[in-house]
Amino acid sequence: MRRLFGGGVPPELEGALERDEHVVATAGLRGGGSLFATSYGLWVPGRDGPRRVGWHLVSKVTWGNGQLELVEAQETGTAGEAVLLTDLRPARYALERPNKLPDVVHARVNGSIRSRHRQELPGGGAWFVQRRIPGRDGVVLQVRADAGVDEQAVRRVAAEVATKIRQALDE
Repeated sequence: MRRLFGGGVPPELEGALERDEHVVATAGLRGGGSLFATSYGLWVPGRDGPRRVGWHLVSKVTWGNGQLELVEAQETGTAGEAVLLTDLRPARYALERPNKLPDVVHARVNGSIRSRHRQELPGGGAWFVQRRIPGRDGVVLQVRADAGVDEQAVRRVAAEVATKIRQALDE
């Protein structure tokens, strides 16, 4: 079907996409390479070829002055059914022509979020975000604490919130 309508899988992603994953936007990078937005995430250049950053692991993305800045989150543990996240350093990608990539990325990241709430805790605060993960049913509770927040408080509150969510869903 893709061949009939001119789509298809870019050579860089041959054999890497999930069976039901499809490319929705592409933008070339200044200096070579490309970014690919798919139904599952944003494919970025990596050491061994492109790698996917799932939409649920994009903490922040901004677009300006010809650059897409991506803050990727890393899963660092769990607290009950909650997943604890830590942000990695921002990565910047200079796009030759943005095409529709920035708009698609913005829509996909926001579309993965079901709810978000900021909770103040000892030493700072934390974001509690319920997100849908492409290719999976349901939502996951993610907790991203500010630097310096009491880790035990984060774990305790995250586990309590996850339990309350589960109980509300079971009712």
